[in-house]
Amino acid sequence: MNLAAATNESLAHTSNYLIYSSMAVYLLAFFANMAEWLFGSRSKVARTAAALTGAGQEPQDAGTVKVEVATKNGGTAVLERPKVVTRSAGGARNVPDGPGASGGDEKGDLYGRIAVSLTVLAFLIEFTGVLTRALSVQRAPWGNMYEFNLTFSTVAVGVYLALLALKKNVGWLGLPLVTTVLLDLGLAVTVLYTASDQLVPALHSYWLWIHVSTAIFCGAVFYVGAVATILYLFRDRYEAKLAEGGKPGGFATSVMERLPAAASLDKFAYRVNAAVFPLWTFTIIAGAIWAGDAWGRYWGWDPKEVWSFITWVAYACYLHARATAGWKGRKAATLALIAFGCWLFNYYGVNIFVTGKHSYAGV
Repeated sequence: MNLAAATNESLAHTSNYLIYSSMAVYLLAFFANMAEWLFGSRSKVARTAAALTGAGQEPQDAGTVKVEVATKNGGTAVLERPKVVTRSAGGARNVPDGPGASGGDEKGDLYGRIAVSLTVLAFLIEFTGVLTRALSVQRAPWGNMYEFNLTFSTVAVGVYLALLALKKNVGWLGLPLVTTVLLDLGLAVTVLYTASDQLVPALHSYWLWIHVSTAIFCGAVFYVGAVATILYLFRDRYEAKLAEGGKPGGFATSVMERLPAAASLDKFAYRVNAAVFPLWTFTIIAGAIWAGDAWGRYWGWDPKEVWSFITWVAYACYLHARATAGWKGRKAATLALIAFGCWLFNYYGVNIFVTGKHSYAGV
């Protein structure tokens, strides 16, 4: 074995070690996120949030909202809270956003900050692992499903951390994101693992960097939009039950009242999907150009090409539905989840169960 081969093998082993290390840190971040939700559920803000968002109660226009709470000596005290500014769209319920996963509790907030710090550390370790994998094969680190999974989870966490850095209200994404990343990495290192190897000739093109990198980024953003859409459906049902005079269970109340309002989640999901849709369009066009260079035709009804187009059509229908007055809310959210389901099948289903020109990389 020559020096170059030995170096590449050493880098490959280092990459594997880093990926497993990142999984260990993500697991700690998962527990910290769980602690944030658990301790947050015990806070005074969490217990009195129902008074601010209860059925039939409209947010006050005054400078403060006053809530009476019991004190230790048996009396009552009036707490003042700054005026709530809602993000509801026209015709939506006028409901304020929840206080966040920590519920406004000091200990819950501490665990939340620990969770973010651990997520940052895990992201850096995983990013280094992906970079080391690229150095071991001296190419882009997404030549098979194992490498794609690693890069996808890294980019998804990067999108989340970037939104946090931009002061966006996405703390609610931490727990589902870390959980999904752990499942994704577990699948990658057990079922999808592929040893470092070179690519087939058709993949030796600068379009690999352009086409696949944009596809990974689009998938990560679509994932964030899908999580927001799922939480919107739960929060919308919760708000509807309150509006009808119902009384949700304690667990549902503890979780739902800390999320952003349904209108906020709906708007966030729509914005991220709309923002990345033009890039998904470019991804398909770039793939067609690459196919023309590699195979001498721009479109050949390959299963991957067909499902990429189906995904594009599904998201186009969702965006059109959101722009149409009769298709906002839950109907449009259902379309968004169908579109993301098409993206998932385009990646997992087509790669594993369908044979085509995109099957050369193996799993």
